[in-house]
Amino acid sequence: MLNDYHCHVLPQIDDGSKSVEMSLKMIQMIKEQGINCIAATPHFYAHRNKSVKQFLIRRKTAFEKIKKDSLLPILLGAEVAIEHGISKLTDIEKLRIADTEYILMELPYAPFSNWILEEIIDISYKYNLTPVLAHIHRYIDFYSKSEMAELLKTKAVLQFNNEAFCNFKERRFVKSLIKEGYPYVLGSDAHNLTSRKPNWGLLQSVIKKNVIDGTEILL
Repeated sequence: MLNDYHCHVLPQIDDGSKSVEMSLKMIQMIKEQGINCIAATPHFYAHRNKSVKQFLIRRKTAFEKIKKDSLLPILLGAEVAIEHGISKLTDIEKLRIADTEYILMELPYAPFSNWILEEIIDISYKYNLTPVLAHIHRYIDFYSKSEMAELLKTKAVLQFNNEAFCNFKERRFVKSLIKEGYPYVLGSDAHNLTSRKPNWGLLQSVIKKNVIDGTEILL
């Protein structure tokens, strides 16, 4: 079973889908590309959102607009930006993907610091959750090899965007992680129907089937 673990398909909640019509077209496209289930992961930024509770209300409202007409099952989650104190935020555990133990987390595009590790580890142990690090291949120019090694020690699941396999540097990095046996999931990180559209067809045209089949099954 192939699932999209990172997708901004809910309408009018973040920088993803701008309308119900766009959301339903994105879902149709994802289904036609062979996907069985979608984890809807709208951005959550603690410094922008009033509270997790308010975010959940907005997310539910967006979901209800497409729930009846969606061609695929949608599990609700979030792409949680790692910020100072995020692990201490009230109800943060409610941003996990549906009723699983997994929570998608986005690393900051900033120099590496130990507080990043501390937040990931605190979320993991305090709430008994498994962090899933979103599009980790995007950070190879931000973090040194030793710093990336520290992140990998957190035993998080790694999430790769499909387009990573079309970039030589990112593909080499991703394939090395897969070869070393790190658990991973794949995602389109789709935001719209044009510049960041669902791209599962692209993925299946550039990598071997065993890489897709090796995806850690979480949903």
